[in-house]
Amino acid sequence: MTEIKKGSCHCGAVEFEVELENGIDGLIRCNCSLCRRKGAIMCPIDIDKLNVTKGQADLGVYQWNTGIAKHYFCKSCGIYTHHQRRINPRQYAFNIGCIEGMDPALLEHITIVDGASL
Repeated sequence: MTEIKKGSCHCGAVEFEVELENGIDGLIRCNCSLCRRKGAIMCPIDIDKLNVTKGQADLGVYQWNTGIAKHYFCKSCGIYTHHQRRINPRQYAFNIGCIEGMDPALLEHITIVDGASL
């Protein structure tokens, strides 16, 4: 059964929806230099399952190193919302902390991705 979850940045300028076939599943944290600093818990999803519904023009993008990964953030409040993954460019990973009703502090079973070694 497909479930739609809504998310947003802190100031509300950017809103998005994710279409989940198995609920919130496959939670990850990454230890690359950027992810280590932002500290977000993320959930990978096929690229066509995330839709920015408001504020596309309010999204900034940060790229470095190989330029494959694209890290999106709100230009107003700075909150990281999602990114296109370097390890699989056909996927986004979205910030669980942006999803309505989710408390990242209560989550368990989070896999560490060794992005620092990739």
